[in-house]
Amino acid sequence: MSITRRMADFVLGLNYDDIPAADLKEAKRFLLDSVGCALAAVPNEDMAAMYRFTARQGGTPEATLIGNGLKTNAAGASLMNSLLVRALDYNDIYWEQDPSHPSDIIFGALSPAEAEGKDGREALVAIMIAYELELRWCLACFPGVREVGWHHATLTQLVSPFVAGRIYGLNADQLVAAAGIAGSSHYTLGGVVAGHLTNMKNTADPLATQAGVLAAQMAAEGYEGPVEVIEGKEGFQHVLHNVELKPEILLDGLGERFMIRECGYKAFPTEALTHQPMSAVQRIMKDNGLVAEDLAKIHIQTTARGADILSDPSKYDPQTKETADHSLPYCLAAVAADGGVYPNSFEQEKLFDPRIRTLLGKIEVVANDEIDALFPGTKRAIATITANDGREFTATVDHAKGSPQ
Repeated sequence: MSITRRMADFVLGLNYDDIPAADLKEAKRFLLDSVGCALAAVPNEDMAAMYRFTARQGGTPEATLIGNGLKTNAAGASLMNSLLVRALDYNDIYWEQDPSHPSDIIFGALSPAEAEGKDGREALVAIMIAYELELRWCLACFPGVREVGWHHATLTQLVSPFVAGRIYGLNADQLVAAAGIAGSSHYTLGGVVAGHLTNMKNTADPLATQAGVLAAQMAAEGYEGPVEVIEGKEGFQHVLHNVELKPEILLDGLGERFMIRECGYKAFPTEALTHQPMSAVQRIMKDNGLVAEDLAKIHIQTTARGADILSDPSKYDPQTKETADHSLPYCLAAVAADGGVYPNSFEQEKLFDPRIRTLLGKIEVVANDEIDALFPGTKRAIATITANDGREFTATVDHAKGSPQ
């Protein structure tokens, strides 16, 4: 039996009454958190462009767009609404072998559910499926696909068809087909989150969610896809030859114990590995009554990922929101200047605030091998601030605010 067939059996066998109350409560909390993220993103300039794009696509008015109340086809609504959830980089985070934002998939359930007239219980089952499969994928590859240059949307393309397929009432063969359709066509390059970042940083995963909705719709009409898209010839395992997939992590115990409570919330609208360093700097400044003008240097010890991807030269001169919210130096400078990082920290005027720009040159980020050895279970950051009068202050933070720990 193929991997996707076993996943299909899980999807079809899951009932609302089988899900523990604590897990359902967490699904509702993530839903509310995601809607809040989406509503906050509505005025974003990038979203104005996507609202225009979505309107031009037209289609059956069957699912509502958050923010303007207009209706479009379910696939278009799933893309727009998922992008709203993702746009501020404020939605949930899970990071083990791979990182992910499972709430990016929530509207892969909700937009089709609205179109199909499904009730809230069925929508919550589909959301639980999204979290369970996505979190397992984040554990199952060694090293993670992100470590070898792929974006985590590469995993989402293999989850979203099951989520939408549950809502559309697909049978097992159709679910396998949907997984084959999406899972053979939406591998996403890590370049969307490397160097100078663009709108695609936030759009990659919503596109993979939409791909699952389209794949489920195609499968419902009898369209087929590779039945062994994961383990078959030239499938996921074959093509991603520098990644070892452990199928037992994906499959063993599916439906017996749920992982959703292991996912975390974000306290800041920024890339996940910026949170511990920001909290450390925030703590030092608050505890010692420091202000930005007191600082001579901010020295951060973090993971190799934090020192490389989040602190490359482009991150010391961010020109866009997307680069800035994935720039550890910018986020640290914003914390030092303003006491925290908020959605308006990435508005164009703020990006070039002289107080922040002055601080960027005082920030040094280095990789620490001992910290790297703790990753991903512990995402430690050590911050040392040197004041203009020579005093030094150090703080260590192991877990981000909002994490299950």
